[in-house]
Amino acid sequence: MSKNIRIIPRLDIKGPNLVKGIHLEGLRVLGKPEDFARYYYENGADELIYMDVVASLYNRNSLHEIIHKTAREIFIPLTVGGGLRTIEDIRSVLRAGADKVSLNTAAIKNPDFIHEASRIFGSSTIIVTIEAIKQSNGEYFAYIDNGREYTGIEVLSWAKKVEGLGAGEILLTSVDRDGTGAGYDIELVKTVSEAVSIPVIASGGPGKLEDIKRIITEGHADAVTIASMVHYDAIKKLKFNSELFSEGNIEFLKGGRDFTKFNTVSLPRIKEYLIHEGVQCRLNNKHETYA
Repeated sequence: MSKNIRIIPRLDIKGPNLVKGIHLEGLRVLGKPEDFARYYYENGADELIYMDVVASLYNRNSLHEIIHKTAREIFIPLTVGGGLRTIEDIRSVLRAGADKVSLNTAAIKNPDFIHEASRIFGSSTIIVTIEAIKQSNGEYFAYIDNGREYTGIEVLSWAKKVEGLGAGEILLTSVDRDGTGAGYDIELVKTVSEAVSIPVIASGGPGKLEDIKRIITEGHADAVTIASMVHYDAIKKLKFNSELFSEGNIEFLKGGRDFTKFNTVSLPRIKEYLIHEGVQCRLNNKHETYA
C-alpha cells in the first residue's frame, strides 16, 4: 500500500460541548472539544473534524469561538461542518481558523453550491459529507440534518455527482453503524471508493483495531474517522469536573463509567497496529513516514 492513510478524530459538537451518540442521536456530553483536540494533536492525529451536529436543525453555525480556540493550539488540518449554507458561511469559518469545510444539507438542496465553493476556495478545501442509510432493498440513500431527513438520493450516484462538481473529498458516514462499535460498513465504503477518484474518508462504527484495518484494506478508504474508541480512551487521561457542564446529558461524565461496546485505544496505538499490519501511515504529527 503506497499511500499514507490518515487517522482523523471526529468531534461531534452540540453547543459548547463534545458529544457522542448512537446512529447520530442520543447525544451524551463527553467534555470540551478544544481539550480533546489538543490531546489528539499531541498524540499524532493527522487531521481533525469538527461537526456541529444540530446546526442544520436549528439553522445556525456556532463553532467560531471553538474553532478559534483550537486553531491557536493545533497545527494540523481542521475540517468544520454543520450549518454551512452560503459562501460567506464558509469564508467565516475559514477566517476563524478552519482549513477545510464539510457540506451536506446545503449541497443536496443546491448542488451548484459545491461547484461555486470549490471554484472560490479550491477543491482541496471542500469536503462533501454523505450520511448513508441502507434501505430494505440493499440500496444506500443519502440523508441530511444529521441522519434525520430522507432525501431520496441514491448514494453512489450522488458521490459521482459531487466529484464532478468539484468536491475534493467525500466524508462517507454510515448512520446505521455510527456509535455502535459494530465496525465500518465495508460494502458501502468499498462501493463508493471504487467509483470515484477523490479520497473517501470512512466514518461510523469502529469498535476494535481490526475494524480500522479492514476498512482500509477491504473497503479501500483513503482515511478514517474515529470517535468513540479514542474519545472514551481520552476521557481516562483528561480530568473533567462535571459541574462545569451546564447543559446536555452529563450523566456519563458524572458517573465515571466505562463504555463497554468499544475497545478504547490511543491514537499512537492505532498507528502502531496499522504499521505492524502493513498499512502505511504517519506515526506522529511531524509527518515522519513509517512503512
